[in-house]
Amino acid sequence: MRFAFKPRTLVGAAAALGLAAVLASPMTPAQAQEIKIGFSMAMTGGLGPNGKSALLAQKIWEDDVNKKGGLLGRPVKLIYYDDQTNPSTVPGIYSKLLDVDKVDLIIGGYATNMLAPAMPLVMQRKRLFIGLLGLGVNSEFNYPNYFVMIPSGPDPKVSFTAGLFDLAMKQDPKPTTVAIVAADAEFARNVADGARENAKKASLKIVYDKSYPPATTDFAPIVRAIAATNPDLVVIGSYPPDSVGMVRSVNELGFKPKMIGGGMVGLQNTSLKTQLGPLLNGWTNYDFWLPVPKMQFAGVNELMEKYQARAAAEGVDPLGYYMAPEAYAQMQVLEQAVAATKSLEDQKLADYIRTNTFKTVLGDVRFGKGGEWAESRVLQVQFRNIKGNDVVQFKTTDTQVVVWPPEYASGSMVYPFEKAR
Repeated sequence: MRFAFKPRTLVGAAAALGLAAVLASPMTPAQAQEIKIGFSMAMTGGLGPNGKSALLAQKIWEDDVNKKGGLLGRPVKLIYYDDQTNPSTVPGIYSKLLDVDKVDLIIGGYATNMLAPAMPLVMQRKRLFIGLLGLGVNSEFNYPNYFVMIPSGPDPKVSFTAGLFDLAMKQDPKPTTVAIVAADAEFARNVADGARENAKKASLKIVYDKSYPPATTDFAPIVRAIAATNPDLVVIGSYPPDSVGMVRSVNELGFKPKMIGGGMVGLQNTSLKTQLGPLLNGWTNYDFWLPVPKMQFAGVNELMEKYQARAAAEGVDPLGYYMAPEAYAQMQVLEQAVAATKSLEDQKLADYIRTNTFKTVLGDVRFGKGGEWAESRVLQVQFRNIKGNDVVQFKTTDTQVVVWPPEYASGSMVYPFEKAR
């Protein structure tokens, strides 16, 4: 097993977490009846912007479900702590949630690197665990009560960049070479693993295949090294700060592969889109939901209206297209399982989730092998026609065109990269 994370007591953060208050203050009768759902969430650090966006959607769900009378006739209370985008904080947070806060249920936080370190504790306690956006987290643990909302499907590592390769191989002339670069972190390594398999299937020659330290800030040397191999296709696995650095360096150095992107976290976030503006033109990258006609699932527009009305006051992504539907759907799955089983027992809930379909703002969701979605639905989106840094242009899909898969596409691929510049 790759992970050797050890739960630790977050002594230095005890006051911030309200530990003393929890131990000293007796619960009121109303509080004693609450159904408490606990989780960690990245609210600061590199993933903070996306994490806070997800948290707002989860709080909207909390409001919605309580207005309907709660679950099992009891109000619902979300209890969450900032994991600071730091995997080492995660085991301690979940220990506190279970042992001190005495939550009834736990769910997974945001991102591969923060879900993985929670797994040993979750497995030890035999708890149900519905993660948010973790890529291939359960491929090594094989825990039967793990589920995840990322729509990468039964073969998550391969599925994440399958669309990028499929698009590339339909072009004329077809690419013949590929470069793969990824941060030395769990999510990015999984992207790279899948990209290698996809390259092999497409009979592409890998001319560059390296990782870089997660703390890297200067990406110019990396881009120069990739450019020196003259690849047709470039697949990048990165987290938000790296994604920004990569986009800027590619533009500054005038690097022009035929296609570039794939597995870059952060380019879905509105604040980064407006920050980078026209520098994004031509890039093709994954996403999970955009307001294209073919993705107008029941309830999603109502959610986005509520989210966008509260976003400014909460200081989060003003549009919320990337995180809000996933996070709300995560809570809908749990809600429907509790309602159907009339239970808070982890095993009963897991057994129900494993064998049923859920009606969510992301459409019908059914889980399959390893707790992944039974069918993959990772989008590939091409940025184009971006002018300036105004947020309004990102409210429509004219600047972010869904080009894959065909059943959700809102436009065709512009190829090569330079043509969409």
